[in-house]
Amino acid sequence: MAAPARMRMSRTALLPVFVLFVCALPLATAASWGPVVFLIPLAAAAWVLRVGVDIDEAAITARSLVGSRRVPWTDLAGIRVGDRGALWLVTTGGTEVRLPVLRARDLPRIAALSGGRIDVPAPPRP
Repeated sequence: MAAPARMRMSRTALLPVFVLFVCALPLATAASWGPVVFLIPLAAAAWVLRVGVDIDEAAITARSLVGSRRVPWTDLAGIRVGDRGALWLVTTGGTEVRLPVLRARDLPRIAALSGGRIDVPAPPRP
């Protein structure tokens, strides 16, 4: 069995998190409750590293900061493109699962990783 394809946010997104940490440093050292401020850049770093989509032979998994939702290929009815290019998995049960980090421009890559289970229509001719 092949390893799952992991689609995550670029690790360069950790650079603004580092800047946030440096900016929080004076506030965190100013008061006794200050170290609590470090939870904000810590949560942002965890979000950058954790949130994403895993695609394997059996299912597609949407990972959020605190949980995940696995949708087997047999339960997938299609993919809906929402506002501003956001992608949603539509299940045969009628529920929708948000695909974090991915946009409509990622559809060809998802289709290639799906092993033919997802078809991307050709763009309209001019």
